[in-house]
Amino acid sequence: MEHSPLLIFVKGCEDMEEKRHSRPLLSIFIMLGLIIAAAGGYLFLQSRIPDSMTMARGEETGFEIAEAGSLVRSNIPEGQVKIDRPDNYTVQYSLLGIIPLKEMQVNVVDRKVVSPSGMPIGIYMETSGVLVVGTGKVNGLDGLDYEPSENILKSGDYILAVNGTSIKGKQELVKMVNESQGKEMTLDVLREGEKTTLAVAPVMTGPSEYKLGLWVRDNTQGIGTLTYVDENGNYGALGHGISDVDAGTLLSLSSGRLYHTDILSVVKGEKGSPGELSGVIHYQDDQILGTITKNTDMGIFGCLTCSLNQFTTKSPVEVGYKQEIETGPATVLTTVDGHTREYGIEITKINLSSQDVNKSMVIRVTDPELLEKTGGIVQGMSGSPILQNGRLIGAVTHVFIQDSTQGYAIFVENMLQQ
Repeated sequence: MEHSPLLIFVKGCEDMEEKRHSRPLLSIFIMLGLIIAAAGGYLFLQSRIPDSMTMARGEETGFEIAEAGSLVRSNIPEGQVKIDRPDNYTVQYSLLGIIPLKEMQVNVVDRKVVSPSGMPIGIYMETSGVLVVGTGKVNGLDGLDYEPSENILKSGDYILAVNGTSIKGKQELVKMVNESQGKEMTLDVLREGEKTTLAVAPVMTGPSEYKLGLWVRDNTQGIGTLTYVDENGNYGALGHGISDVDAGTLLSLSSGRLYHTDILSVVKGEKGSPGELSGVIHYQDDQILGTITKNTDMGIFGCLTCSLNQFTTKSPVEVGYKQEIETGPATVLTTVDGHTREYGIEITKINLSSQDVNKSMVIRVTDPELLEKTGGIVQGMSGSPILQNGRLIGAVTHVFIQDSTQGYAIFVENMLQQ
């Protein structure tokens, strides 16, 4: 079918009009894409710069960012600094020397020397007050089900006092609830770091028996590994805090002790099933090794009360700071068969600016002997010290569930800041 010249002309005009309208729209999309890419690149480079860095007095330290090449510049000549006195300084980073990127605090200190351990420890901790791990139903004396604490108390709450009287353990709580005779009780509660007062009425469940419908806990225990000891007997262990399994929150510490423990067997780790060190904790008074004074996200800390020599098999070593750590070979000190030994590992990834301090490094077990004994990293090895180039640089914290040969580690400098 033939088209008339007029139809062809009209269609041609319509195509030209569509192109005119599409060009500004295309330009807008291109500009938006460039802006998003630039913003993403800026935020990425910013994330690669740590908030702070520790360096040893009188030693040179580099401040280059590998991913950025020459794009990111600092106000330190040639990216190096050497300061001969302990103090705090600020390093300013900019993009191409023009656009401000981030400030980093540099803490210049005398390099610390500690004794790496790797020995197993038994841990016993008592909570500040009574920890609520859940609420539930109770069957009343009338045969009906009640939930007296529902929507009042919640998992993670700490009950510090009942009717103005402080309590230390769950037995005290049970006693006071039974003595209430069903009358409303006033509870002083610590919730997410803030104190509040709540009222709950117990339910009668039997003759002279009353319940609040709570699952509670006032202590915890387990096996871990001692990371280091300093010359004054101060120690750090685990590399991560102790949290309640049910509440999922860091336990608020009232008091705690370290006990002598013996590793009796090892359950090897497999894909999807992490292994563990199985042992016995000796809870006798003459088996107390030290006190626990802090339970933090970076580990547990305190002071040993017995001879320091029984906790270490190596001489004191210098601490290595995060910017000095390299990907590649390293060793881990740990005890899996009654003897503390040094095993080969590889550091595969280092994140200087990780927001999750317990996952600052990714490590892989390469030692055939340790792989044969444990399958890699197992529960109970948390806190095992990591050494590289003759320095203590970190501690094992977690195992990969799907690959027990790999896990995470913390920088030891973060533990020492506690």
